Amino acid sequence: MTIKPEAAGMSSERLARIDRFLDERYVAPGKMPCALLQVARGGQLVHQSVLGRASLETGAKMAEDTIVRIYSMTKPITSVAFMMLVEQGLVALDDPVHKFIPAWRDMGVYKSGAPGAFQTQPVAAPMRMLDLLRHTSGLTYGFQTRTSVDAAYRAGKVEPFEQAEGLGGFIDKLATIPLEFSPGTAWNYSVATDVLGYLVGLISGQPFEQFLQQRIFQPLGMVDTGFFVPPEKASRFADCYVTSASGALVSAPGRNFLEPPAAPSGGGGLVSTAGDYMRFCEMLRRGGVLEDLRLLGPKTLKLMRSNHLPGGRELADMSVSMFSEAAYAGVGFGLGFAMTMDPVKTGLASSVGEYWWGGMASTAFWVDPVEDISVVFLTQLVPSSLYPVRRELRTMVNAAITESKAS
Repeated sequence: MTIKPEAAGMSSERLARIDRFLDERYVAPGKMPCALLQVARGGQLVHQSVLGRASLETGAKMAEDTIVRIYSMTKPITSVAFMMLVEQGLVALDDPVHKFIPAWRDMGVYKSGAPGAFQTQPVAAPMRMLDLLRHTSGLTYGFQTRTSVDAAYRAGKVEPFEQAEGLGGFIDKLATIPLEFSPGTAWNYSVATDVLGYLVGLISGQPFEQFLQQRIFQPLGMVDTGFFVPPEKASRFADCYVTSASGALVSAPGRNFLEPPAAPSGGGGLVSTAGDYMRFCEMLRRGGVLEDLRLLGPKTLKLMRSNHLPGGRELADMSVSMFSEAAYAGVGFGLGFAMTMDPVKTGLASSVGEYWWGGMASTAFWVDPVEDISVVFLTQLVPSSLYPVRRELRTMVNAAITESKAS
């Protein structure tokens, strides 16, 4: 149920112009197939826009309950799952990863050579759970196309989406490839959150996907979120697109998400709806609780949304990544998502401590704990770097605030 924005200190007129902007800039010209935006303040939905087509082939309209691929917006969910285990005392942030994955004890850092003939050197410090959460592990993604280590990931198809052997096979393959850098010395967007998914299953004693279903999705009422779309919901599943050389939208290659995966990806494997993901965001905004259900303690959530980069540095100072779902200037990184340290450096009218992430199909969310705002944006266009829609939306949503809560 949507309330009048003015009752929550926001402008109806300024929110409505976001719809016109999305339609005129992206949907009507055929740059994006669809757009679904939800804006909540103080736990109340103040604006929702639903534009375009869930399928250009069938003509099915985008709907409030359309199911989409959220890709890397899976990462914050996996990170919350891991922190639930931290709260139970089953694992600690400073635990070395090899405590739970013994085969990783002797992983070295790349020194020279090509795949199959790597020369390595010892790590300066062991990889810790903290390094996995904040992407300072020394792991990478094959799509970074920056180093010989990236090339080894591509050659070995070292990614859960490619694994027939399950998450265990993925972990075993990673053990054969050196790290790009010594853990804690740089920041690189990577498969680290997929490793966290494996660890959630290992440490909890139940399959990762079952843990998410029983401990997060079911309690929060995230009824359409999972690692695949069941047959009875397939008619609500949106198609995903890329832009062809001619500028037309064509079907994107990749996994179809219509059957359970062999290796559920904690870094990018979930599908969800705007309503489901908004419930997750609201749990975050409220410090780990939604309605009468508490997933995490408020101290844990405060820790997660604090900057954990060594020395309080920014991504601009530490990143060696060719790509991530965040800009770098004025931005830090917490335990599962990026966060704003300096709005002036970001060039956005935002709040210190605002935190967010996005997904490969141009989806995004952010939570502003200062202004009590949660936002979910969904579309299905790969890659997410094609248009600056996330920055545009953050600018326009923040411009719609008429009564700021910032001191």
